[in-house]
Amino acid sequence: MIYNTFYKIIAVSICTIVLSLACAHGQIIKVTLLGTGDPRPVMNRFGPSILVEAGDQKLIFDVGRGAIQRLTQINVKYKDIQGVFLTHLHSDHVVGFPDLWLTGWLTGRRVTPLRVWGPKGTAKMMSYLEQAFDFDIKIRLYDDRASPDGVVIEAKDITEGVVYEKNGVKVTAFEVDHAPIKPAFGYRIDYSGRSVVLSGDTRPSENLVKFARGVDLLIHEVVSPELVRRTANDADRAKAVIDHHTTPEQAGEVFSKVKPRLAVYSHIVHPSATEQDVIPPTRKTYSGPLELGEDLMVIEVGEKIEIHRPTNPQ
Repeated sequence: MIYNTFYKIIAVSICTIVLSLACAHGQIIKVTLLGTGDPRPVMNRFGPSILVEAGDQKLIFDVGRGAIQRLTQINVKYKDIQGVFLTHLHSDHVVGFPDLWLTGWLTGRRVTPLRVWGPKGTAKMMSYLEQAFDFDIKIRLYDDRASPDGVVIEAKDITEGVVYEKNGVKVTAFEVDHAPIKPAFGYRIDYSGRSVVLSGDTRPSENLVKFARGVDLLIHEVVSPELVRRTANDADRAKAVIDHHTTPEQAGEVFSKVKPRLAVYSHIVHPSATEQDVIPPTRKTYSGPLELGEDLMVIEVGEKIEIHRPTNPQ
């Protein structure tokens, strides 16, 4: 009898510990940088794209070049993606979408529609993509017996505010300053008391500061003015690129206002930029936790923020 009681107590204790660990794991927001580059077709930094996993939700923010290859590398199946969110419709942020959508449908055997949110023009773009790939879609339905529901896109043009809420995961869109591209959005993801903000493409934005203040993780774009000027063929073009984005010094000022638990650079303009190009200039205006992102870097946001760098992203 004593032994039975003892073993019951031990069993209950073990179950409690396992359950607590499981719950703690479930409260983590896991962010994977699928692509951290700009429009240049380089191998070390694919096009801008970020995977956010929270609870049972897998959401993709922007779909730059190579997004589906990166998903394949980390063994995330396309059929498990609940939705895609676009910050704006510049080609480097969407050019990987047809590949993700059609290749994922064919090889990943998706059987449910894909939901897509983005600025004005998103629904129109998706409609035109369906027309552009009409031949392929019809032949795949007939010859490959692919699911007719799996190729459906449910697209919605959005405005600032909460755009997605499911199973405790909330996504809020907010406008940023990427003029003359209007609107352009950043996104805030909240889950179980944890929070992540993605800047999208932007100059320094007070609206971003408003929505990001006190966030756990802020992933922000950055431009290296020196590299852009050095590699540009035209001084006016270089100035235009720099003026559309956020310099390291400006980003530091944003970080100082937001005070995130961790700031990470992604969508790095120019993709050959190293830590020496962007971190020391940021330190002129910001002294907090800061990392230079790289493709397939994983950031787990929980009670602690843990960073896992890939051993070989290519």
